[in-house]
Amino acid sequence: MRWIPGGTFLMGSDRHYPEEAPVHKVSVGGFWIDACAVTNDDFARFVAATGYVTSAERPADPRDYPGAKPELLAPSSVMFKKPAQRVDLGNHYNWWIYVRGADWRHPRGPASSIKTLGAHPVVHVAYEDVEAYAAWAGKEIPTEAEWEFAARGGLDGADYCWGDDLMPDGSFMANTWQGEFPWQNKIEDGYEWTAPVGSFPANGYGLHEMAGNVWEWTADWYQTHDRIDSPCCTLDNPRGGVREESIAADQAQVKIPRKVMKGGSYLCAPNYCRRYRPAARMAQPIDTSTCHLGFRCIRRVA
Repeated sequence: MRWIPGGTFLMGSDRHYPEEAPVHKVSVGGFWIDACAVTNDDFARFVAATGYVTSAERPADPRDYPGAKPELLAPSSVMFKKPAQRVDLGNHYNWWIYVRGADWRHPRGPASSIKTLGAHPVVHVAYEDVEAYAAWAGKEIPTEAEWEFAARGGLDGADYCWGDDLMPDGSFMANTWQGEFPWQNKIEDGYEWTAPVGSFPANGYGLHEMAGNVWEWTADWYQTHDRIDSPCCTLDNPRGGVREESIAADQAQVKIPRKVMKGGSYLCAPNYCRRYRPAARMAQPIDTSTCHLGFRCIRRVA
């Protein structure tokens, strides 16, 4: 873990996606944070010690999803499927599918394994799974403000975790998508899927892959920044939103609460999702695990 000294910073961005605005002042106290995302090896130790079974490995309770198709209640997780040609970017079903048998042990589908992926970030973990791991490890999940402050690495207001240039001196600083998403991936950074943690340079706080590789869960319920009453006032490590903030789940049009995920992933591309930045944020249903979403933990100082 790395020590983050705490302080006041400008959270959000007025230059990119609307959900990141407005920029507002936030202060956080000091805390420790994992230098890298939790890996498959880390998660395997947790499972071995506790016998924990993740959400993606369990069938869904039909009472929670009235009217859902039976096949969608089977143990499954969301996988990226690259189309063969250009598709309508307005319809995410053109590349996202539920895959039966996809889970943290089988991150690229039921025929895959983590045998050679021990140092890669664990994926296919729903929010209850990351909470269980954090509790076992004696840690917590960061708030959105803590996560963003750490991701900025001391560079307040910069676009990226390392500065304002996406590729300083022509160097890849994160595992992202090169080419035209979702059908053409040139893999110029060397990774089509996840990369081992620590593959890319650390930011100013010694943290790796705070942009790209995998999105990361935060503890905050999702709400838009435009609900902030006074952007000029300094907020003290705000806990965003309330549980009732929700959207319709794909499975059965039922309401599922959402948390904030941060950082972007290997599927973020300039033509579709420029979210490999500290200010970037998206809402993620708490029951949904995917092939590009993981987490890291913090330990607060009492």
